[in-house]
Amino acid sequence: MKNTLKLTAALMLTTTAATAGGIERGGNGYSVLFEEGTYVALSFSSVKPDVSGDYPAALGGGSTGNMSEDYSTASVALKYELNDQFDVGLFLNQPYGANADYPDGVYAGLSADWESSQIALVLKYQATPNISVFGGIRSVESEADIAIPDALIRKGLSDAGAAGNATAAALAGGAPAGTLGYTAETDASRETSYILGAAYERPEIALRVALTYETGYKHKFAGTESVLAVPSVSGTSDFEIEMPQSVTLDFQTGVAADTLVFGSIRWAEWSVWEVRPNGYEALTNDRVTGIDDDVTTFRLGVGRQINEDLSVFARVTYEDGNGSVASRLSPTDGSTAFGIGGSYTYNNVKFTGGLEYIKLGEATDDSGVEFADNDAIGLGLTVGYQF
Repeated sequence: MKNTLKLTAALMLTTTAATAGGIERGGNGYSVLFEEGTYVALSFSSVKPDVSGDYPAALGGGSTGNMSEDYSTASVALKYELNDQFDVGLFLNQPYGANADYPDGVYAGLSADWESSQIALVLKYQATPNISVFGGIRSVESEADIAIPDALIRKGLSDAGAAGNATAAALAGGAPAGTLGYTAETDASRETSYILGAAYERPEIALRVALTYETGYKHKFAGTESVLAVPSVSGTSDFEIEMPQSVTLDFQTGVAADTLVFGSIRWAEWSVWEVRPNGYEALTNDRVTGIDDDVTTFRLGVGRQINEDLSVFARVTYEDGNGSVASRLSPTDGSTAFGIGGSYTYNNVKFTGGLEYIKLGEATDDSGVEFADNDAIGLGLTVGYQF
């Protein structure tokens, strides 16, 4: 299994487009902690999504246009061997993100951006030749902004008026055109959470099973909201957004000479996540966006060592849809991704590249806009160096 062991980092570190639900774009590659000696890896990914929907006749028909913008991420992972029993890992990345911008139809002008950066420090202890434990702290900084066009705010108020809310009806009918558009911007919020994990290994058969728990946390945002026709909504606003806790089970094992099977199961509590600024809630009695269900992601793959320097792999990633009403800012429901890649080692440097195609699940939002036949393509590259 000597050559099989060489596959491990290449398979687990490759950055691709499949995420773990919600607005998650990437996490900490804890497999780096199991590299020999001191190891550093630089990763880059580029993702090109194509997400559009069809308006119902009641909203004028036609297409929303592609509402999901291309994006890129970069990360650094460093593992340093302190001694035979202790290793420390440092991780820098961008774990969460959103880039939504509707170009056409009633939703034109609806946009949202979420930017984040993370630094994590993890200590690993080799308790026995087969069992290790690790834990640490991560610090995540996020900021966001959103714009909701006049037409959407006015429609929401009109619907509330039809349901008996006279104040909403009066505002929808009396505010001049273009004055009900909503915007919100937040300052950056940095919060901390914790990491705890354990692993069982049998190197002679390239077996490793690792369980990792990451605690959730709350971003405490200070923001500015604005609606021209409603001065009482405009102004500073302090509100919280809860981020999910998660549990991940990673596994790998050699199944034949130079062949490795690997995968993971990840659960994240995305049902706690919603964006509900004070002014917007006061205006609409609703949230801006949110996710109603937790997300479980399954991944399974196989890798093959071609020779001492070259290996290849293929994998599939699956997230089940839940059938819930879709958020306009994340209008998909589940996904299936297919990825291929390879790794080439030259002296102490390892180059790993991967390409992934993601078929995004169909979804319908609360206005009856149907999002179907959407997909994304991701390209990732990792360069690792062993000291």
